[in-house]
Amino acid sequence: MNVNYLNRVVDNELKMQLEAMGAVLIVGPKWCGKTTTAIQKAKSILKMQDPDKKNAYLATAQTKPSLLLIGDNPRLIDEWQMAPVLWDAVRTKVDERNEEGLFILTGSTIVDESTIMHSGAGRISKMMMRPMSLYESQESNGKISLQQLFNNKEIDIDGISSSLSIEELIFAACRGGWPSSLNKKTEQAKLFVVSSYIDNICEHDVSSVDGIKKEPNKIRALLKSYARNIATSATNKAILADVNANYNLSETSMYKYLNALERIYIIDDVPAWNPSIRSKTSIRSSKKKIFIDPSIAVASLDLSPASLIQDLHTFGFIFENLCIRDLKVYSNSLGGTISYYRDRFGLEADAVLHLKNGKYALIEFKLGSKDIELAAKHLLKLHALIIIHNNTNKSPKLREPDLLIVITGGEIAYTRQDGVKIIPIGCLKE
Repeated sequence: MNVNYLNRVVDNELKMQLEAMGAVLIVGPKWCGKTTTAIQKAKSILKMQDPDKKNAYLATAQTKPSLLLIGDNPRLIDEWQMAPVLWDAVRTKVDERNEEGLFILTGSTIVDESTIMHSGAGRISKMMMRPMSLYESQESNGKISLQQLFNNKEIDIDGISSSLSIEELIFAACRGGWPSSLNKKTEQAKLFVVSSYIDNICEHDVSSVDGIKKEPNKIRALLKSYARNIATSATNKAILADVNANYNLSETSMYKYLNALERIYIIDDVPAWNPSIRSKTSIRSSKKKIFIDPSIAVASLDLSPASLIQDLHTFGFIFENLCIRDLKVYSNSLGGTISYYRDRFGLEADAVLHLKNGKYALIEFKLGSKDIELAAKHLLKLHALIIIHNNTNKSPKLREPDLLIVITGGEIAYTRQDGVKIIPIGCLKE
């Protein structure tokens, strides 16, 4: 075990799943720390990308894949998707031994299901891992627990403060939650990590998903257009028109490119929440454009901490992506899902966090304090609309929100007299 390992929110989830299942698959983007996290629990390791052994491993996988499973358990099979036959080999071995905690698999690409024989249901569980949240990178002090808030909404948060300055928050968003960037000695080196990552995406990763060569300059243009529309519900047709201002990309090709970016966990769009409080034609239903990490948007637009400190309007959209990333990380162990609400009357909630126990929170993201009042009014009005719906309809009744939260880039946490909680992102944890 690495003594310098920074704890991740998924650590406890991995431990629990290993105790319950024969194998656990950890999925997520490259460089987010899947292998390092898995190594903390593994007793033997098979690294499929080892350049000295890769060809031998692939040849063995084609002839007798069970040989690659020999080793102390839990055995880590890193980037298993390089030899999809390993999935069925693991499933078979779990059936034979009928034990828990035998294997950990990691994967940075969503695999075409036609390449495997069985789903692995009941034998192999799956867990998602994202780049580091601010709490995991030790930039949030974690004095306010999301889980504790759901357990007791009356908990006193008044006066809890974040020491994260706006400059530090902007730098954290530009650097991203990539673990390797934290160890670099200079700010320039830390920011270079995500730029190198995007080079890999455009030059190699997007084409390797399905083996079909794609044009790197068009991938960059697509990422840039996506970044220009980050945290909005812009249509894919609008994205295509933006790209085609400089490049000739067909609609069919665009969807292939977008699908590839989803399969390597770069795009992490947020779906719309469609409760029955408005007519279906009134509620926006398109997905909100979000990256797995805000730094991808920053680097795709060639922005920097210096430029964003002069353009807080643009950073407001980057900030929303950062908050959604962190909420997805924090709610992981609670079975949380994130959606958003927006209707044609201007009523919105930037995020709706639903837990598997039925509880949920309506959330707005505001970088500065001047917009808190408007954000709180949006949340209260949406809550009131749910109450009106329940009072005027026999069924279906909607659960009222358990929490109304405005997440800010500010310093001080407090609960307003109307019950809306104001929480700095630099205070939050799971």
